[in-house]
Amino acid sequence: MDTVQNDDFFKGRGAQINTHNKFSANRYVTEHPEGLDEPFLENTDTQLIDEHPKKVISVSDSPDLPFMYSVNPYQGCEHGCIYCYARNAHEYWGYSAGLDFERKIMVKRKVARVLEQQFNKKGYKPQVIMLSGNTDCYQPVERKLKLTRSLLEVFLKYRHPVSIISKNNLILRDLDILSELAALDLLNVAVTINSLNEELRQKMEPRTVTAMGRMKVIRKLTEAGIPVMLMCAPIVPGLNSDEMPALIKIAAEHGARAASFTIVRLNGAIAEIFTDWVHKAYPDRAEKVLHSIAACHGGSLNDSQWGRRMKGEGQEAESIRQLFSLALKRYMPDAGMPSLRLDLFNPQHGKQLFLF
Repeated sequence: MDTVQNDDFFKGRGAQINTHNKFSANRYVTEHPEGLDEPFLENTDTQLIDEHPKKVISVSDSPDLPFMYSVNPYQGCEHGCIYCYARNAHEYWGYSAGLDFERKIMVKRKVARVLEQQFNKKGYKPQVIMLSGNTDCYQPVERKLKLTRSLLEVFLKYRHPVSIISKNNLILRDLDILSELAALDLLNVAVTINSLNEELRQKMEPRTVTAMGRMKVIRKLTEAGIPVMLMCAPIVPGLNSDEMPALIKIAAEHGARAASFTIVRLNGAIAEIFTDWVHKAYPDRAEKVLHSIAACHGGSLNDSQWGRRMKGEGQEAESIRQLFSLALKRYMPDAGMPSLRLDLFNPQHGKQLFLF
């Protein structure tokens, strides 16, 4: 993919700006840039901010999602994926959905303890819980904090089903627990890959593992007996929409049992962040990409309509659907993921038994 070199491109982060928080009455502006000794948006270190929730299981009512329950040990994500829908949630905490989302990470250090408390509540009924429905539970800070690993220990202790979605090879650190969960039919994993083009990945997902690195994750998880699917997400018309057949083919060769896709949608502040990014990263095709995205969502970059927002509609979206379906039929003719068990859940595992 050819690209035009842009000296203004802010390397090392996905977002190129800090968008205005719609909940804030004030905003930062650069009135006199000639007076600054260094760029206003310098590549500052990541800041960790502690959060202390009383509940950690989130419930969704979206009919578009394959999961209803999720746990997120982190809010914000250093991966910096430019399209991430979770960026908007950062505004509720008083931060920008742009660079703040990548540099100010909220962490729930007691997330495993709170989850265990919820499992032990009278009347709790197990449902498959997704790690994570919002930001990647294996983002870089997990290497140090091990919050996701602590959650997996609780899932195994209580024999509770869990599904994981990630794009980081750090997941392989926890093969020991993951293998035990899978042996009990309590685990499946989705690995997100949307391009084999390294130049595109480095700009669109700047702090993520390479595509082939993620393919190796699929293979190693599969070899450990863990069911894995490929998520081609998100598909961006004009940037990676032609890559689905190759992605599905290689993922199948590495052991993936199924595949799915979503079309990018740019809700809230993400429209401004993505528009700014694509004009800086790919100025030669920026308008074409934006028009193609809008063509999938009723003429708008923003799409919240259930049933359409994830897959799109119109000629552009239909072409993407057909390309995906043909590739899936060719390379994964028996595609499907096993159901997870709900009948093994045992809250007695978490209770202290005393002898009198």
